[in-house]
Amino acid sequence: MTLSQLPILLILLPLLGGILTLFSRPKGIPLQRVVSLIFTMALLLLSIYTVTIANSGDYSVYLLGNWTAPFGIVMVLDKLSSLMILLTSILAVIALAYAISQGTDKKGQHFHVLYQIQLFGLNGAFLTGDLFNLFVFFEVLLLASYGLLLHGGGRLRTKGGLHYVVINLVGSSLFLFAVGTLYGILGTLNIADMSTHIAQLDSAHQGIVAAAGLLLLVVFGIKAAIFPLYLWLPSAYANTSAAVAALFAIMTKVGLYAIIRVHGTLFSEQASALAGLHAEVVLSLGLVTLAMAVLGVFASRALKEQTAFLILASVATLLIGIGINTTEALAATLYYLIHSTLIGAGLFLVADIIARARGSYSDRLRPGAPMKHAVVLGSVFFITAIAIVGMPPLSGFIGKVMILEAALSSTLSTWIYAIILIGSLLMIMAMARSGSIIFYQTDTSLDDDSEKLNIRALALALVLVLASPILVIAAGPISDFTQSVASQLNDHQAYIDAVMGQPAYQGGE
Repeated sequence: MTLSQLPILLILLPLLGGILTLFSRPKGIPLQRVVSLIFTMALLLLSIYTVTIANSGDYSVYLLGNWTAPFGIVMVLDKLSSLMILLTSILAVIALAYAISQGTDKKGQHFHVLYQIQLFGLNGAFLTGDLFNLFVFFEVLLLASYGLLLHGGGRLRTKGGLHYVVINLVGSSLFLFAVGTLYGILGTLNIADMSTHIAQLDSAHQGIVAAAGLLLLVVFGIKAAIFPLYLWLPSAYANTSAAVAALFAIMTKVGLYAIIRVHGTLFSEQASALAGLHAEVVLSLGLVTLAMAVLGVFASRALKEQTAFLILASVATLLIGIGINTTEALAATLYYLIHSTLIGAGLFLVADIIARARGSYSDRLRPGAPMKHAVVLGSVFFITAIAIVGMPPLSGFIGKVMILEAALSSTLSTWIYAIILIGSLLMIMAMARSGSIIFYQTDTSLDDDSEKLNIRALALALVLVLASPILVIAAGPISDFTQSVASQLNDHQAYIDAVMGQPAYQGGE
């Protein structure tokens, strides 16, 4: 295997896992679990190896069918895509193990097949260097996510899933309109080649390319849940199973990744009059999204719903970092992205464990019967809450401080400081109120109908939660890595040269 084959291997591995899981279905759920775990673990190991390779700074470009760019389909592995795939793989292993430990995978058909196809779509979206294939992989991951979201059934889950399906179908249609428009003007859909054409674009066509670029931003905004296109997220994430919600912590990041990759490359400083087309829009919408998310966190009536709004708040904070549009801000954003993805997923699992420990009161924010193991669960909740709202000394605080420091160069720095700081304060108050209701305002006269604490599930949730102190202890090396990722992203010419200069394979090499 050569380094240039790494990108395609990262895509084919979960696809093969999905096929084998499908054929193992007649043998029952135990074999499906073994196959699914083996392939997901293998993907994690390969992802770790991939990060070490990508960290050298070289691009790995794979030409499908041995057709050179821009005539063929290319898969590109760089530092950012390797980081996103590693995060996906970590979540995938833990969420899958959690689903097995809680029996979630037995509550419907084809859970493991859909799970592997979901990973196939996610990895493809992170690796493709072509806009049309980004659309294709979006559709693959969305089709799998529809099944996973509704897995197990239920009225609220179906209702939330329906909103998710409808708005993403609209997004897919808009994506095709934008892709068709850009192809009509530029004559290519290879992202590196499109960037070159936009840099040479005459003024007569700049308006229509700008319109298509903004239409793409709407599409990615739907995936990322940006205001006013975020209303599908709280009900969809709050009502699906905890394992699926934990895996979906990376789904909104796909939209953010697409903005960084597509808009960051097409509308870089080389795009002359169209340079930075998206930045101010993303920054402004990020601020509004954060304000709306904070209100949602405060108004939530259940812990899982509150967690979904906290995910939305993290997305908004990331948008602000992307919108500032400097190398320092992007490095800070990527550090916060690692933190928010892992801790957000961990909070979904913690909320599920607490809901099971409260019996019929589930995760509703109202006084219930005293919980068994309240000290243990309360301690885990306390640590997770501190991390997710960004209080010192955990990683959320460091990430926000880095973004605020980078915001000093922005003309909207006053608004950024005000909304992030006030929003953080309100989220602290909301989480303190939730913890108080769940762990202190209990009624001893109520019957205890809770489930037995699943130690294995709690251990899996702790693995994600403990990522926060690890991100603090290793803040130096990790922030150095995110800085190098941001620097590579801003070297657009190197990306273009790597993709367009990749030669076709000659026999005997």
